[in-house]
Amino acid sequence: MEWFEAIILGLVQGLTEFLPVSSSGHLAIGKALLGVEPSGDLIFEVTVHAATVLATIVVFRKQIWKLLCGLFKFKYNDETDYIAKLCVSMIPVFVVGMFFKDQVEAAFSSLRVVGVCLLVTAALLTLSDWLSGRVSAAVKASRNGISFWQAFVVGIGQACAVLPGLSRSGTTISSGLLCGVRRDQMAQFSFLMVLVPILGETFLDLVGGDIAASSVGALPLVLGFVAAFLSGLFACRVMIALVRKAQLKWFGLYCLLAGLAVLIFLA
Repeated sequence: MEWFEAIILGLVQGLTEFLPVSSSGHLAIGKALLGVEPSGDLIFEVTVHAATVLATIVVFRKQIWKLLCGLFKFKYNDETDYIAKLCVSMIPVFVVGMFFKDQVEAAFSSLRVVGVCLLVTAALLTLSDWLSGRVSAAVKASRNGISFWQAFVVGIGQACAVLPGLSRSGTTISSGLLCGVRRDQMAQFSFLMVLVPILGETFLDLVGGDIAASSVGALPLVLGFVAAFLSGLFACRVMIALVRKAQLKWFGLYCLLAGLAVLIFLA
């Protein structure tokens, strides 16, 4: 991977991470268009995801600080309740990361998987946009706007979204809406629930020596990280309001067209 390719792919990651259009799918498409050979590991993907997670921390620093302050009061309050639900949402992706990592890595080499998953993302976004109002009216509101069972269902959505082309934010937000969680509450929960899994994966890769042994050089990793972080800061600030207010069916239409284009021209 050349340095300029790393910058382009980092920008793609940062700009698409906070929209329900699958950043991992766009990374795979970007690699195909640039002629970048798929590596035998996911170190570049993990690195640029860590960059956008860092951007998330910067943007949500006040909310995160409030949660930590509430946690260290050592009593069950709104903050500890919210953190507990975030932890519940991480269980499914932890299971996938522990037992299905090799299968997930293999999926990143197939553009056909990307195309199909983009079509699934389109269906989820359209369905949740259509049903969310009816479902939320029928479901009793929970503390912090989300219950433990809803958090677990959203976590299952996040675990499925490790596949390239299946948007993590799109899948988690759609799962939450279909369970009756309001969109404004689901947007923040969706962005915060990914912090620990991605940072944990990055830490394990660093400690385990996977980054040092990666076929991607150090310079592309650094440049990709910086590009993803800076573009992620911009995208997170601008796009979160859009995700909260815009109709998801338009993102679904984009994913439909992108998925069909991948299957017809690239797969």
